[in-house]
Amino acid sequence: MLSDQTEFIVSLVVLLGTSLLAGEIALRLGQAALVGQLLAGILLGPYLLGPFYGLTVATGVSASLTAVQFLATFFLLFLAGMEMGPDDIYGMKLGTFLTGLAVFLVPFGATLVVGFFVLPGTSLLLLLFVAATLSVTALPILAVMLGEFGLVGRPLGRLAMTVALVNELAAVTVFALLLQVYKAGGHPTGPSLAIAIGSITLFLAVVLIAHQVLAILQSRAGWNAFTLKVGTTLRSRQAGFAILMVLAMGAALFSQALGLTFLIGAFYAGILVTPASVGEASYKSVRSILAVVCWGFFIPLFLAITGLQVDLTVFLSIAGLSTLLALFAVAALAKVGAGASATLVQGWSAPDALAFGFMVNSRGAVGIAMAVILLGAGVFSSQLFTVVVAVGIATTILAPLGAVLSWRLTRRSREEMLLRMPQLARRPGASAPLAGPLIDEP
Repeated sequence: MLSDQTEFIVSLVVLLGTSLLAGEIALRLGQAALVGQLLAGILLGPYLLGPFYGLTVATGVSASLTAVQFLATFFLLFLAGMEMGPDDIYGMKLGTFLTGLAVFLVPFGATLVVGFFVLPGTSLLLLLFVAATLSVTALPILAVMLGEFGLVGRPLGRLAMTVALVNELAAVTVFALLLQVYKAGGHPTGPSLAIAIGSITLFLAVVLIAHQVLAILQSRAGWNAFTLKVGTTLRSRQAGFAILMVLAMGAALFSQALGLTFLIGAFYAGILVTPASVGEASYKSVRSILAVVCWGFFIPLFLAITGLQVDLTVFLSIAGLSTLLALFAVAALAKVGAGASATLVQGWSAPDALAFGFMVNSRGAVGIAMAVILLGAGVFSSQLFTVVVAVGIATTILAPLGAVLSWRLTRRSREEMLLRMPQLARRPGASAPLAGPLIDEP
């Protein structure tokens, strides 16, 4: 009989090892590691391999694993916030901003409408939560795809990242608004909306003031000398990183106190951490430490633990499968359609526009983090949580496949694709889609 501590450590070893292996397999199949890591948790859960061994991962998520998942969610949202900065928002073109809003609002509205029919009897607030979690573009996964597709630094790649930035910003803010309404009574009445909007306004005002204060301090000649002196005075190893984490957790506690959940505090705290606010050297150090800790430990564990919470019995019924297919169809079609239409209007070619639509169709850890928070708060049932996570996996799988097929539409776009990423044709199973055009250009 294993002690609780030993069983916890063994569970972490099993989950982390299996998650990393599954992520590697997914990457070699041309998919995001997220897909494999989620499937690893499902594989180890109580509906597949779980009954064949006696660890806590076989019967569900223990309190210790829930604590790990909570901490991982904090770091995940903080790291997601660091992907953008205030200057990225202030310097954005109006057309790009509107495209980002469209890529969020169109699937949000479409999912809400379809939800009325496929989830009968569900409250409006719960449908709004479902629509929010299924409308987020995965910024980290999109960044990986842009690298794979040779689009980093190119105009289409920059547009995709900026649009995803707006999308994620809008999704997190709407999610916080809905949570505030839920905690105020669960009904989007006038007073509850006023309280929610007031709380978010207060929090964003504090964030904006903090950004302005940091900008003013950075413009002063003595600020860099002061921060350097403080850094050399502190004798604890990585004391600067620890101070930054204390401030980030303070922001999370502040947002929690306002009823906005720690998610929005962690996310916006990450936005404030820029080379200009903490210094170039400190920023690189913090970013490097977080990347190693998150991608090497917390995110694989977060996704594997999330997979453990998936209830596969949902898909044994026709109703469960129908709900999954309907939500997947509307989430994918609305996202791809909004992205492709917006880029076509801006003058991009049909293959690039359609590929753009598929790329922003990828979901990711932020949307899943929202679903995990809703499951823990009792907003989502196990069945609804499972459907939302399954839609996220399916749309993420579809994203790179659809983008590659889009660039096959014409000879010119296919040739440009192969120039950007000649490695694609050498991958097992990836060269077949490149054989022969669908539409030839003269």
